[in-house]
Amino acid sequence: MNDENVPMVPFEEALERVLGSARPLEEETVALERALGRVLRRDAVSDVDMPPFDKSAMDGYACRSADLGMPLEVVETIAAGRIPEKRIGEGECSKIMTGGVVPPGADRVVMVEDTKLENGIMTVTARDERDNICRKGEDLKAGDLILCAGTILTPAEIAVLAGAGYASVVVSRRPVLGIAATGNELVEPSETPKGAEIRDSNSLQLYSQSVRAGSDPVLLGIPQDTPDAIGAVLDREDPGIDVFLLTGGVSMGEYDHVPAVLEDRGFELLLRSVAMKPGKPTVFGSRDGQWVFGLPGNPVSTFLVFELFVRPFCYKLMGGRYSPPRVHAELSAAIRTRRSKRRTHVPVYLDAEGRAVPIDYHGSAHIHAYAMAGGFVSIPAGKGEIAAGEIVQVTLTR
Repeated sequence: MNDENVPMVPFEEALERVLGSARPLEEETVALERALGRVLRRDAVSDVDMPPFDKSAMDGYACRSADLGMPLEVVETIAAGRIPEKRIGEGECSKIMTGGVVPPGADRVVMVEDTKLENGIMTVTARDERDNICRKGEDLKAGDLILCAGTILTPAEIAVLAGAGYASVVVSRRPVLGIAATGNELVEPSETPKGAEIRDSNSLQLYSQSVRAGSDPVLLGIPQDTPDAIGAVLDREDPGIDVFLLTGGVSMGEYDHVPAVLEDRGFELLLRSVAMKPGKPTVFGSRDGQWVFGLPGNPVSTFLVFELFVRPFCYKLMGGRYSPPRVHAELSAAIRTRRSKRRTHVPVYLDAEGRAVPIDYHGSAHIHAYAMAGGFVSIPAGKGEIAAGEIVQVTLTR
């Protein structure tokens, strides 16, 4: 069977097949400071009201609204972390710092910028209708759900958990990704290529993408383009590899052995060809709680297939749902491509005005284009042009 006879699966269906194959990994408990990028496995609730008391949103003076038109005596200074000692009565106020506890009797904080202080007497010089008080429990009440299981933890979620008293959290174990770049022509980055050799850039690219996707990558070397060498990678005794990432050898050339070797090793192949450009000869399969992606050897294809398939799959294994960040932008110049049955991805960057600017792109071996790009625009199958000035959706890759 040649490459043209392998039926292409539409992109959306291909992604469904990949994500539908995922099975959740085991749970583990980690210290909160080590939880960045992990996926929460249990709902989290707050153990306190947030804020835990009425607190000042500004540096200023806590007073009664009814007294704003008269001079007010400053009876104490309230720093953050200090309990007020005085109740505010008629004609009185307390100097208060941001985050300080609002004293009893006060119902307003006047910003220091709107006051004048002379000899311990404060006078309001400008009116502000806001009370400048963060009310107890206005953010959260004790017992409120703060984060749902399946949440991918970013610094914002870490802060929320810390404020709710979580010193540790139950998360999914990170998937272990075994990475191998196949090819007789490949040498390590530390070597100087000779003759028809080229340096292997895919392995370290995938390693870096795997780390960014919350996974634990393992480099498995550069097997030669033979069934035995490729099979030896899959037969390794390394414990705990959840997902193999093999680059190259996935099409229908004389040296493209990966699909046959995978089937010989018991992998059920759910994908052999995806209607996308670049990245058409993408292979995906599973066996006994282990998965494999066969990625095209060209580095742009490898990069995009990882971002569009492997990264969401890794988060699905961890119980999370990942969607790449996207923005809408005006296209600065027309994008033209041959009408194709495949969804086409074109690298762009966002200029200072926020427009999407197409990058000079020479094909799926031109990884330098993506080093300059901030993302890509997808052209639907069957469409040959997007005109300058159109609003496009940019999938961000940085």
